[in-house]
Amino acid sequence: MAFYGRNEQWWRALLSGDNPNLPFRHFRHLLGLLPRSPRCKFCHAPFAGAAGPLMKMIGKGPSRLTPDLCHQCAAFAQRMPGGAEVELSMLFADIRGSTTLAENMSTLAFSQLISSFFATSTDVLVRRRAWIDRLVGDQVIGLFVPGFAGQEHARLAVRAAQEMLHAMGHADSEGPWVPVGIGVHTEKAFVGAVGRQDRATDITVLGDAPNIAARLSSAAAAGEILFSASAAQAAFAASDIMDGLQRRQLSLKGKSEPVAVYVLRDYDPLP
Repeated sequence: MAFYGRNEQWWRALLSGDNPNLPFRHFRHLLGLLPRSPRCKFCHAPFAGAAGPLMKMIGKGPSRLTPDLCHQCAAFAQRMPGGAEVELSMLFADIRGSTTLAENMSTLAFSQLISSFFATSTDVLVRRRAWIDRLVGDQVIGLFVPGFAGQEHARLAVRAAQEMLHAMGHADSEGPWVPVGIGVHTEKAFVGAVGRQDRATDITVLGDAPNIAARLSSAAAAGEILFSASAAQAAFAASDIMDGLQRRQLSLKGKSEPVAVYVLRDYDPLP
């Protein structure tokens, strides 16, 4: 645990966007002179333009975690066991009825459906500056960290959820090409690399907060976004949109009292 404590300050700087010590950080001015954006948020390595292919060859192409970090900077973070507690917004998206879908499709067709779901979801999350936490089974997890998504991370998470439903075809007259339910929650949680430096590590979010987001996602019907009162307050505190949204009281596993949630669909207007 002492090792984790020593790295807390480093992780807090990364999560807040406050220039932590990362590879090539001292050359960021020179890398910043190379054309062109998009580029790594910290080392300024360009991902496009004439220098883009060269950066990719030396391990500085965009990472799987987020295109705001190059692969080298993200890999460095992954080898830094520890993390910090920050307020962030979490988006969990699940395919509804995936077992039934799998039973009624060939293995190849089902794998293509899952691949399309992952590709479409990650495109939306990347555009809204989320970290791609995990692509597991029939679920996608996006983390909206303030240092990358900004202080309006809750609003971005809700908008990303709407865009995701729209991209899955939930507003189409013939119905969605894949049915999805989404949960969004905003709260403090531990974000960092879990594991040991000499073994496999993974960058993820831990605590009660992601459990709530996951349970909201599980409770959402196809075409629904369930987001917590804390996410609603963070996203829409300065507007009256909350008054016009449907509300529910959910009994969530591990919670002694019902949890208030708001219901949103991809066609509901947002300010």
